[in-house]
Amino acid sequence: MSRTYLITGAASGIGKATATRLKEQGNTVIGADLKDADIVADLATPVGRAQLVRRAGELSGGRLDAVIAGAGLAGFEPRAVSVNYFGAVATLEGLRPLLAAGTDPRAVVIASVASVHPHDTAIADAALAGDEEAALAAAQAAVDRGEGYAIYGSTKAAIARWIRRTAVTADWAGAGIPLNAIAPGTVITSMTEPMLASPDVRKIVDETVPMPLHGHAQPAQIAPLLTWLTSPENELVTGQVVFIDGGADAVLRGDGTW
Repeated sequence: MSRTYLITGAASGIGKATATRLKEQGNTVIGADLKDADIVADLATPVGRAQLVRRAGELSGGRLDAVIAGAGLAGFEPRAVSVNYFGAVATLEGLRPLLAAGTDPRAVVIASVASVHPHDTAIADAALAGDEEAALAAAQAAVDRGEGYAIYGSTKAAIARWIRRTAVTADWAGAGIPLNAIAPGTVITSMTEPMLASPDVRKIVDETVPMPLHGHAQPAQIAPLLTWLTSPENELVTGQVVFIDGGADAVLRGDGTW
């Protein structure tokens, strides 16, 4: 049976690969991104978030069967806080009523193996408290002291924690909507290619995200997991951060950190 999906970050990378796979299976996909999408919206802003929810309702006819929150930013800029955490939360919370009207509704956000890296607790704690202004200030403070590299992992740690605490609530599990995250390792996309093109930076990436199984991933290798987690077959998996990282999490945390 055909399902209706909404994917943010659908114009490139994992989002585009997943949208392609789902369409090939006969599903309807509403894509959202900064350009080249059914819904053009900037999830770093409250206006863009509201526009996403409004247009999603219009284009879907008031119901969605699945949402994949894939929009994200890398780099050492505070704006990543607004997209990676607040944009993702606004997407999932804003579209939850449409999911509640769908059939076998499911939702997934794309986190990262960087969520297990040491992170800036000020950024993560402010995000989880819902204080975007404080989270942005903490991110700018990290940049100012030369630790902008911590922003990305901090946003992903925060969204992973949000998933864990939110998935089991009445609005999600109680409403029969599995809510999960996936945590990819290094994926070759337009966002990562410039970094990987530099031998020095590539060495740092491989040291911080070691992937003993097949090395760097292609977006199409991530899409099947997203497809399954958002399918009716997934009846019991919820509140999980599923690592799809070529073994990076196992290398970084070993077998004793839970």
